[in-house]
Amino acid sequence: MKDFARLFTAVDQTTKTTAKTKALTAFFTEAADDDKLWTVALFSGRRPRRAVTTTQLREWAAERAGIPLWLFEESYPIVGDLAETITLVLPPAERESDRPLSHWINDLRDLSKVEPEARKTRILAAWDELDTTERFLFNKLITGGFRIGVSRKIMTRALAQATGRDEANLAHRLMGGWTPESTSWHALIEAEDPEADESRPYPFYLAYQLDEAPETLGDPGDWLAEWKWDGIRGQLLLRGGGHHVWSRGEELMTDRFPELARAADFLPTGTAFDGEILAWDGTQPMPFNALQKRIGRKTVPKKLLTEAPVVMLAYDLLEVDGEDLRDRPLAERREKLDALLAGLPPEAPVRPSPRIAFDDWADLASTRAKARDFRAEGVMLKHRASPYLDGRRKGDWWKWKLDPLTVDAVMIYAQQGHGRRANLFTDFTFAAWDGNELVPFTKAYSGLTDAEFRQITAWVRRNTLQRFGPVRQVRPEQVFEIAFEGIHDSPRHKSGLALRFPRMARWRHDKPAQEANTLADLRQLLEAYG
Repeated sequence: MKDFARLFTAVDQTTKTTAKTKALTAFFTEAADDDKLWTVALFSGRRPRRAVTTTQLREWAAERAGIPLWLFEESYPIVGDLAETITLVLPPAERESDRPLSHWINDLRDLSKVEPEARKTRILAAWDELDTTERFLFNKLITGGFRIGVSRKIMTRALAQATGRDEANLAHRLMGGWTPESTSWHALIEAEDPEADESRPYPFYLAYQLDEAPETLGDPGDWLAEWKWDGIRGQLLLRGGGHHVWSRGEELMTDRFPELARAADFLPTGTAFDGEILAWDGTQPMPFNALQKRIGRKTVPKKLLTEAPVVMLAYDLLEVDGEDLRDRPLAERREKLDALLAGLPPEAPVRPSPRIAFDDWADLASTRAKARDFRAEGVMLKHRASPYLDGRRKGDWWKWKLDPLTVDAVMIYAQQGHGRRANLFTDFTFAAWDGNELVPFTKAYSGLTDAEFRQITAWVRRNTLQRFGPVRQVRPEQVFEIAFEGIHDSPRHKSGLALRFPRMARWRHDKPAQEANTLADLRQLLEAYG
């Protein structure tokens, strides 16, 4: 655990990529195999399952610290992080431990097998033999909130330097549904001929947002354009007679989209597509809200399958006949994709994402302006010569999104933030007018500068009308411009509406609350863009 704590300190105290890579490389060179395996797992989002509730942890920490629970509860929102709050209130460790990271993770995994009182005894014993940083990391592991400022790309680069293996090959090995319980360091990283994993996806290639005029990209003839769909980015793998569906976040979603199983009826095994999974009405995508109803379900009832059937609009071909095509130019991959999917019957669940023909950048800009008519968020621009890389690379792939929709809304509730913003009010509820009544319709917590958050915090404290736990009702005086990507019906909200990706675009000091938008205005947007 001490080695892992030193690694955490090294990467947490710098913003330099080279310093983080150096620290990770040293760790992957020197640490024990089990610790290296769990570090890769933790840094790629694979965490042990939580076996203790946060309520229990707060009670045990307050008891061990000898403070009343109410004082701990008052301290928690100020610190903004439960693991850090526990670390701060606990007395110094009574003894020193040299146990490895893998021991503590295995200990946490075993907690689910023992009675609650025994869990408490083991947690208290761990707190008593870990130093401050080790204890903080242990608490993070208990709460399931372990995150660190190291991208997968940095970790993979460090692994390549430590092991002497190809970085792209390692990135591919780390994809898929492996866990430290299902593999070993040797099988995952070192084995020269590991058993083929037919379900393993490729690392996704990600685009940068285009904030400048497209003319800066040069000759439009070098670029391929297509719609930026508002669905779920995914890979469909047809291998070994079966199929596997992966999200960009490496979540296996095969069972959630049973329609895609039929792809094997029309397409050869040894084929891998990158594309967008969309709810489809037969001619065009349905609103994202229709697809969202299916996202959180492990099994999909027949009613939803009928109401929101899905297709994949494929825009890249990564593998055909078992051959990896990622090093080929995009223009070649796209030709093979179109040829493979040409002539498939309408019931086939995979179809090519249509290209957008354009003569010049002005022509494409005119087409882009109509994106919402096609239920798209904008257009994608991809260089015809680009290989399919991994991660976010600047230069070859760009997303040119439409400007967001906006409305002016009145802030009616405020809540404090977390972490470094725990002393500020950053989470707000906004309302629109329905006659003479303000009706809440969305929440937002991003978009303002730190200076503006401090300013609105001071105002909230002076203008609180009521308190409901951590939430304050405030005078309905402040107007904010709310930007969002989409709007849809929502029976769960009093307004009957919900926004997609809402954020605060600006604080409207110039506008009185009476001039904020109405629910009727929002419904007009729903009719136009929902």
